[in-house]
Amino acid sequence: MKIGIILGSIREGRNNESVAKWVKKVADSYTTEVDFELVDLKDYPLPLFDEASSPAYTSDLKAKDQQAPWAAKMDELDGYIFITPEYNHGISSALKNALDYVYHELTDKAAGIVSYGSSGGVRAAEQLRTVLSEFQVAHVRTHPALSLFHDFNQDGFNPGQAQKDAVETMLYQLSYWAPAMNDVREKKAQEA
Repeated sequence: MKIGIILGSIREGRNNESVAKWVKKVADSYTTEVDFELVDLKDYPLPLFDEASSPAYTSDLKAKDQQAPWAAKMDELDGYIFITPEYNHGISSALKNALDYVYHELTDKAAGIVSYGSSGGVRAAEQLRTVLSEFQVAHVRTHPALSLFHDFNQDGFNPGQAQKDAVETMLYQLSYWAPAMNDVREKKAQEA
């Protein structure tokens, strides 16, 4: 089982990277039965989505050469943990743009969400849940929400035990949902 930890911000000086690395460290300590991989949107530069049709309906994209590595990476993963900041009550434009470039690669997979922001990034997480639902992604209930005022300080990112516990609960839920969604994909493939 391979779970991608998706870094949902590309901005300079982002907190996203420290949060993602911490989640990976917690995840690697939580289980050795899953391979967790950091997937950084910075490594998959995509133009602003302006395709004539959604990847849900066509693979004939103008930006196919740029989209292909991102789509292949998302396809090879069995599930995801999205690390999302909250920008103006929503997910980052980079994350939304990247998600617009895929569809079938995410269908019938499972995901967890870790958010951060002045209010824990909860509005971004809710927006991301809506977007993921369009892909038929089963997103788990537990959602660690990190506060810029309590989980970050002058020394940087410094989450407490309650946040680690929340990540572990999310991982517990994901450990059941991801294999279950794999069964769904296999059954659908047999029917096709």
